[in-house]
Amino acid sequence: MPNRLAHETSPYLLQHADNPVDWWPWSADAFEEARRRGVPVLLSVGYSSCHWCHVMAHESFEDPATAALVNDHFVAVKVDREERPDVDAVYMEAVQAATGQGGWPMTVFLTPEAEPFYFGTYFPPEPRHGMPSFGQILEGVRNAWTDRRDEVGEVAGRIVADLAGRSLTESLPADRRPPRPEELHGALMALTREFDAVQGGFGGAPKFPPSMVLEFLLRHHARTGSEGALEMVQATCAAMARGGIYDQLGGGFARYAVDATWTVPHFEKMLYDNALLCRTYAHLWRSTGSDLARRIAVETADFMVRELRTDQGGFASALDADSDDGSGTGRHVEGAYYVWTPEQLRAVLGEKDAEFAAACFGVTEEGTFEEGASVLQLPDVEGTVDAERLASVKQRLLAAREERPRPGRDDKVVSSWNGLAIAALAETGAYFDRPDLIHAATDAADLLVRVHMDWQARLHRTSRDGAPGANSGVLEDYADVAEGFLTLASVTGEGVWVEFAGFFLDTVLLQFTTEDGALYDTAADAEALIRRPQDPTDNATPSGWTAAAGALLSYAALTGSALHRDAAERALGIVTALGGRVPRFIGWGLAVAEAALDGPREIAVVGPQGDPATVALHRAALLATAPGAAVALGAPEADEVPLLKDRPLVDGKPAAYVCRHFTCERPTTDPEELTERLQG
Repeated sequence: MPNRLAHETSPYLLQHADNPVDWWPWSADAFEEARRRGVPVLLSVGYSSCHWCHVMAHESFEDPATAALVNDHFVAVKVDREERPDVDAVYMEAVQAATGQGGWPMTVFLTPEAEPFYFGTYFPPEPRHGMPSFGQILEGVRNAWTDRRDEVGEVAGRIVADLAGRSLTESLPADRRPPRPEELHGALMALTREFDAVQGGFGGAPKFPPSMVLEFLLRHHARTGSEGALEMVQATCAAMARGGIYDQLGGGFARYAVDATWTVPHFEKMLYDNALLCRTYAHLWRSTGSDLARRIAVETADFMVRELRTDQGGFASALDADSDDGSGTGRHVEGAYYVWTPEQLRAVLGEKDAEFAAACFGVTEEGTFEEGASVLQLPDVEGTVDAERLASVKQRLLAAREERPRPGRDDKVVSSWNGLAIAALAETGAYFDRPDLIHAATDAADLLVRVHMDWQARLHRTSRDGAPGANSGVLEDYADVAEGFLTLASVTGEGVWVEFAGFFLDTVLLQFTTEDGALYDTAADAEALIRRPQDPTDNATPSGWTAAAGALLSYAALTGSALHRDAAERALGIVTALGGRVPRFIGWGLAVAEAALDGPREIAVVGPQGDPATVALHRAALLATAPGAAVALGAPEADEVPLLKDRPLVDGKPAAYVCRHFTCERPTTDPEELTERLQG
């Protein structure tokens, strides 16, 4: 019989709706039930494409004996971390503080007042590798709750007090200023020390795509001419594009590599990773003209549209790592959809082409993954193999792969991740003459306005099947959607997207920003948790804090708003504090700081839309490498965007106006001259 999750909209929660565990969604009613029964709360947090979440579900939550133990002695609450990032952040902070590590599934035991007292992540069904079984954990917590309730309460109280005492205010410089040039150079030097000069990327295994750090390095190169910064980007992007983390047949990136060589990925594909990396490769092409960067940007954009676009025009959250292995047993295996054996190549391609494909893609009898299978890689074979033959082989393998059971798709639409996708698709479409990508970005923006935004310009965090979710947007939603809309406005010349961005950024100022320039992840009027989450560090995506700084800065450049500029600069104070110490974890903040230091340049292109001269100037503006350049496009004397105001044609011709640090240069009608002015 389905449990209470059967009425939820989250695909992750619905995956647990038939568990024998009597799950509750996160709600006041769940904690009231725990108080009524006098039992603790078992909080389990995960997400749809999480491999180990599925494993623990199959091993424990689908087991009747384990479920009976949970139901008899706990109130079980299941949370989708992508739907409730605030709940996830608060308890993950506690888990990491107590254990020194974190991850998903996250398992936390709470008092009925939502105070945590015992933590963990994945627990096996029996003791393994030094870990206790989940059953042992349940029995231990039950006994502690029954026999040592006062001690449990004291532990919970200390944890909550410790969390409440953590503040970022002391980390901010007294004058709340953005980083100076020497401080950004210090961040570059710190990154150089952590750079993997052999394999690209930073640090060792597991290795995550450092998209936000790469954006900082590209902007730093544009501003200073640093060849070292550019070389780190080129080496990392080439290594990822040629490694197993990139889908060599269908395009798009997996979540991360389990090794240091980018060979074997954790196969889940997330919208946010692909949006950020699509934009990174597009910007690398803009800086260098790299054919590889162009191919990866376009293929990644095409992957997002083909695999993640929903019927309503938004973009789904993720594809699972696991899929049916095709054996007829119903067994789900990580990577089954993507990996190949030599025998499978021969079955699709025949002997000769299979031998060719194995050599190109690194498929061996021993394999690079499990059970003798290989993850496809594509080292630099340009000029050494028949390009047409390689293209034919890829097409045939992709067609054969389409016949395999597909990974599941988490089809909820998350506001912030769609904002990232809008920015990436709009720019990629503009750079490479792909109006279909710009249309896809516009459709997603339309969905966010129609479905995610209410009459007060407040955002819902998610939607599914065209219906908004019940959860309110967090800071990253407002900031990333504003970023996406501002980018879309710069590409299309439709000023309405600037207006919508302004609504969302006003909410950022009113609901998320303190007087001293700090930002919180949840709104002032949001549900109160044991701590109001506040994390300025970038993780898999830009933090809400640094994303807000970037969007505020761009909006100020387009509108001349001193209020938004001041807020951006105060927000960048955290980058001054952290940039030299942990640059890998505040890459987007460093990228925004580069834009602030450069101006950013403000470029107004005036002329009739569609006029070849206007198009040429507009393209030159969009291809500017100047960090964070803000571009406005409109008809002469247009007032939709303040940057366009009082910008006439020059001798009857379309013209571009460039301003920087409150000073404007003479207008130009020459795209080549504009390009020269806009070099970093």
